[in-house]
Amino acid sequence: MFRGLVAGQYVPRRSFVHGLDPRTKILASLALITVIFLVGDFPGYGVLAALVIASIAASWLPILAVLRGLRPILFLVVLTFLLQVFLGGHDDGTVLWGGGPFVVTREGVREGAFVAVRLLILVTSTSLLTLTTSPMDLTEGLERLLRPFRRVGVPAHELAMMMTIALRFVPTLIDETEKIMKAQMARGAELQSGNLFQRARAMIPILVPLFVSAFRRADELALAMEARCYRGGEGRTRMRQLRFGAGDLFAAFTVTAVGALAVWWGRVS
Repeated sequence: MFRGLVAGQYVPRRSFVHGLDPRTKILASLALITVIFLVGDFPGYGVLAALVIASIAASWLPILAVLRGLRPILFLVVLTFLLQVFLGGHDDGTVLWGGGPFVVTREGVREGAFVAVRLLILVTSTSLLTLTTSPMDLTEGLERLLRPFRRVGVPAHELAMMMTIALRFVPTLIDETEKIMKAQMARGAELQSGNLFQRARAMIPILVPLFVSAFRRADELALAMEARCYRGGEGRTRMRQLRFGAGDLFAAFTVTAVGALAVWWGRVS
């Protein structure tokens, strides 16, 4: 059920994208998220899709493996598409099918496909950040980006640490969920049959031990950090210092240029 989810799973490689400064990849991801919601038509998304595919190729990640990671969100993509198609409210559009209170219009299908493509590009582009950045680099990059806000009371190190720990625990919780589901099915639990409400009720015996396990792991992590004399970011040094290089400038220029082209092309087409 949850197998194949790639969020939070770092894949080590010696590629151009892996070698970029984590701050560059974080800012590029934020810029892409902004551009995705500014693009107004399919040609713009075609430009962004080309950039995402090129980034996957430059990171030496198997494209099929990245696409398999989209399987857990396919239900959400299909549901979003159907809701937009049947409930889009295009009463004055070109009717393709009409049955009772539900009317399918050409404009509704187009907007449903538009939202589905937006969601797929959004998930794929953001997952590249965690696929190509180790948790330690991600923590340091977030902390360095948030450091200027410490003057107004923002706990930069603590926020970066919490976000990275949350990402790190995603694969662990997925594995734990798989084990609990197999244990419940071995005891005769029906998790894959029945209607939507029956399946939701069948998830309760899974969620309770999952929450207990998550709190237990969090307590063990806190004890381990205290045993290693962890006292926050004050006075801590770094073995590897972050520095921007020529590759970071090239990546920043490419993302900026492609993002501007996508917004422009999507609006004028």
